[in-house]
Amino acid sequence: MSLRPSPQAMKSATAAKKLGIYLPAAPAEFQENALSREEFKVLQETPPEWLADLRRNGPHPRAVIAQKLNISIGGLNRSDVTEALTTAQITELLQAPPAWLVEERTVHAKARAEAKLAKEREAARRPKS
Repeated sequence: MSLRPSPQAMKSATAAKKLGIYLPAAPAEFQENALSREEFKVLQETPPEWLADLRRNGPHPRAVIAQKLNISIGGLNRSDVTEALTTAQITELLQAPPAWLVEERTVHAKARAEAKLAKEREAARRPKS
């Protein structure tokens, strides 16, 4: 009995999310077709020029924008950032951060610190085995 992965297809939206790209900016062929696991693996290992360009220059999906700005996706929502941003636009925001970005970065840092503290407390409560 072989343990080969099944040839299931992955929707283009799922593949775009896993690749960290903004689906509407991808080529029509990618958007309209499902990918097999093998095709997805090939895209990850040897990305074509369009994929490398999207990853490098954008436009980027919300999760990538939030990560690059060091804020949460909720912070993007609160700040009314609804459109996909390019790398140049993100760099511009980082070089001259508006007040909302400074505030959201502070909120995000505080939330991460609180989560880390809660995790440490929980680890201290667990009995050592």
